[in-house]
Amino acid sequence: MNHIRNVRRVAGALAGLACAWLGLAMAAPAAFAATHPTPGPAGFVTPGAPGYPLPRPQPLPVQVHTVVVGGMPGWQITLIAMGAALFAAAVAVLADRTWAARHKPATVAA
Repeated sequence: MNHIRNVRRVAGALAGLACAWLGLAMAAPAAFAATHPTPGPAGFVTPGAPGYPLPRPQPLPVQVHTVVVGGMPGWQITLIAMGAALFAAAVAVLADRTWAARHKPATVAA
């Protein structure tokens, strides 16, 4: 058996895991961000101490008249569609080449 195929599969799996870990590392700081009050000298938080969560005044409601609230811009949708199309084309080419490599050619009688 060809050992390069095994190496290529292991390298692909490691690359996928590395990308997954990179995604987790990028999202983790935002997911675990929190503010904690600073404890005082006696071990408890006193009102007015630095880091103590003071009650904020409630903001006045704002009337906003928009046609569309939120959503994704068209250029992002276009990029996602183009990326999906390129990915599907690459997978189709690789599947065809794999099938052609494993397919036994027909023998022609001379």
